[in-house]
Amino acid sequence: MHYYRYESAEVSCCYKYLMFSYNIVFWLAGALFIGAGFWAWSEKGVLLDLTQVTRQHGFDPVWVVLVVGTVTFTLGFAGCVGALRENICLLKFFSGIIVLIFFLELAMAVLAFTFQEQVREWLNDFFLQNVKAYRDDIDLQNLIDSLQRMNHCCGAKDPNDWNLNVYFNCSQRNSLQKSRESCGVPFSCCLSDPADTVVNTQCGYDVRSSGSVTKWAETIYIKGCMTALEDWLPRNIYIVAGVFMVISLLQMVGIYLSRTLIGDIEKVKLSSEY
Repeated sequence: MHYYRYESAEVSCCYKYLMFSYNIVFWLAGALFIGAGFWAWSEKGVLLDLTQVTRQHGFDPVWVVLVVGTVTFTLGFAGCVGALRENICLLKFFSGIIVLIFFLELAMAVLAFTFQEQVREWLNDFFLQNVKAYRDDIDLQNLIDSLQRMNHCCGAKDPNDWNLNVYFNCSQRNSLQKSRESCGVPFSCCLSDPADTVVNTQCGYDVRSSGSVTKWAETIYIKGCMTALEDWLPRNIYIVAGVFMVISLLQMVGIYLSRTLIGDIEKVKLSSEY
């Protein structure tokens, strides 16, 4: 008497719950980002008057939070539900979007390296455009202040870039409606003193009225933020490369798990037909 052993294909529980665990983190993170974005908008009154979105002249950082949150939430949802329900369509959607994002990142890195001068000019114009809108949005204001304080810089090329902002423009000094900040710079341009426990938000007032860059250097940073960025990148190239590699590795893990799970599900469906 001969006994025959029939092997039935089945979906690997290991890959299935690894895929679920991998995505639940991104799903929750996406929900957190979306919640934070709408909370920021509610604090600024945007939710009560949506026309404010179209009236903004500068860059609103909340858009980045919302876009990243929406993409992360959608991918996390597709990955989690696709894994638990063994849904091939959702898993293919997840892996396809991850592959697309990976190649977009790669293309952007290559283009940025190839067209360095054009990227430098674009970043400079982008920074100057947001200098003009510095007082229009509190989140944009905080972002610029953080960049200037962390990088010990002021303006895109130099502190005179703040002439583009109506509040800091020196031409308003003789105006009857001049700003108190006229011919000054934001406090984030001021030289920081570790001994100071309270931030002096008026330290930049009238700084540029002297007209002497040597005099300015005693109170504020005179290096432009574009120059600071160009100095920072070579010093931290290994950190930037490491971050890019970690992100790429996480994406490849997601692609591998989803494609493996899709293969298992297709084998089960194929075996059930016979």
